[in-house]
Amino acid sequence: MQRLVAEAGLLKFEQMFFLAEFNVIQPDWGLILWTTIFFLLFWYIIGRFAFRPIANALKDRETDIQGALDEAKKAKEEMANMKAENETLIAQAREERARIIKEAKDTGNNIVNEAKTKAKDEAQKIVVSAKTEINNQKQAAMIDVKNQAGTMAIDIAEKILKRELSNKAEQISYVNELVKDANLN
Repeated sequence: MQRLVAEAGLLKFEQMFFLAEFNVIQPDWGLILWTTIFFLLFWYIIGRFAFRPIANALKDRETDIQGALDEAKKAKEEMANMKAENETLIAQAREERARIIKEAKDTGNNIVNEAKTKAKDEAQKIVVSAKTEINNQKQAAMIDVKNQAGTMAIDIAEKILKRELSNKAEQISYVNELVKDANLN
């Protein structure tokens, strides 16, 4: 058993000695050859299966980003154009509104002026008609008053003549007097 323990100790000692001989700074040519082969093989596999898809994905991503930037620029330009068009339309709408309001005011003023003129004309016609009617009524009243005055005068004259000429001899002498006055004139 001691022997086994001694052999186990020796084995450990040999392993330690082997590890002590390994130097990373001064590698063996075989290690360099195999490391280079494995590195080139690894580089080829990674380049073939990882770098190309990554590069293609990056290129696709760059293309997508550039496309999105171009679309955003185009959208920005369209928005600027739309904004300018909107401002132009708003200015035209304001001008149109001002013109319509002015036309409405002018039309309203014309209607009011026409109504005033028509009202004045109608009022003048009514005044002229009223004056004519008043003159006609006045003339009719004057004629009526004259007729009534004439009728009254005739009635009074008739009554006076009846009273004064109740005597036949006086009537004949009065008639002769009137005839003589009529011949003289």
